[in-house]
Amino acid sequence: MWGEHRYALRATWTGNRGSGTSGYRDYDRSVTIEVDGKPTLLASADKPFRGDPARWNPEDLLLAALSECHLLSYLHACVMAGVVVVDYDDEATGLMVEDGAGSGAFREVVLHPRVTVASEEMRDAAVAAHEKAHALCFIANSVNFPVRHEPTILVADATVRARGARAEEPA
Repeated sequence: MWGEHRYALRATWTGNRGSGTSGYRDYDRSVTIEVDGKPTLLASADKPFRGDPARWNPEDLLLAALSECHLLSYLHACVMAGVVVVDYDDEATGLMVEDGAGSGAFREVVLHPRVTVASEEMRDAAVAAHEKAHALCFIANSVNFPVRHEPTILVADATVRARGARAEEPA
């Protein structure tokens, strides 16, 4: 499992309205992103940058990559720690600040994972597994801004565990 992993995709601008980039308002920011064997992703710039808000933008994709990477790393960390996760969702937020010169950068991302574990005895290890997941996450290790996590840990009761449903009690 050690080694280099290479990734490839094709990003194609599809927003030429007939005059190319003859003017700032003369073209769409529409893009398709294709990876062999996967559905095509319809993308654009974010709405404040003249993009289509119905399409994924680079900022959404970065936030999604950080959230999913933490989720997958967390599940691994929980297996290694003997924590049984029965449900997980995250409402991630990111702050990007423009610099006034036409550029900008993310200043931070905060993950808000809501994790349900099988028993109360697993709660402390479930909290600790977030630090391990952060250290393991390839994407978090690749960015130059803080990625914080503010988890909520819930404990499933016997009925919830049997149904595979979400717990109702806050931790």
